[in-house]
Amino acid sequence: MRIKQIIVLIISHLSVGAFGVALGIYMLPILIAPEAPTESEVTSLSSQAQYSAIFKKDLKDSDSFHWGEGLVSIGSEFITLTGKLAPGPDYKLYLSPEFVETELDFNRLKSNMVFVGNVKTFENFAVPVPQDIELSNYNTVIVWCETFGEFITAAKYQ
Repeated sequence: MRIKQIIVLIISHLSVGAFGVALGIYMLPILIAPEAPTESEVTSLSSQAQYSAIFKKDLKDSDSFHWGEGLVSIGSEFITLTGKLAPGPDYKLYLSPEFVETELDFNRLKSNMVFVGNVKTFENFAVPVPQDIELSNYNTVIVWCETFGEFITAAKYQ
């Protein structure tokens, strides 16, 4: 084989391998996600909610791979979503005293936020709220991808 053919083969094989890894990173969270709560389960859990807000796709740092949409209900026992999130790994739910819609703002304000719990499903979720969190001290609920440091979505609830 000529050197040109070897180089083409190496580049093509590396490209296919890189595509496979990227596809695996995207698909793995979808494949291993637990079953999402049904809309009726979320409705039942959110019936005691004190606040509600809307996740919208058109936030400043949201894009086609990092977004959320739907109704978020914030209560003393559960924070629930009736809607969808873009699939991804290691999603965390935070409450913030200030509205955040960029990664820069999230990182700047993270020390003032409180971690609520892990988000493991991408269509509807119900995350238990720790008893020591006072919801009225915050005004924004945020979904953040911890692994990649990516802003997913946020909604102001008061």
